[in-house]
Amino acid sequence: MSNKYIDKAIRHKHALIFAGGIATAIIGKKLLESETVKDSCTKGMAAVLSAKRDAEECFQDMRENAEDIVVDAKADVKKEIYVEDDDEE
Repeated sequence: MSNKYIDKAIRHKHALIFAGGIATAIIGKKLLESETVKDSCTKGMAAVLSAKRDAEECFQDMRENAEDIVVDAKADVKKEIYVEDDDEE
């Protein structure tokens, strides 16, 4: 008897897929409207924004340190040039 139902289901698989899609849409809508999901999404978004801000601050610190290194390197090169000029005279 179960083979009879399976055969009918196989013949009407497109209708079952359609019904499954509708059921998924209805259940998904209910889940997305729930307070638990909204709270979880809000907390997740807050965590992402916090991580973004931390990454931006870290990047800014790295940029400032790199600029300082470049300035120091240029100053060292200028000192070497002036020292060599003083020795040659």
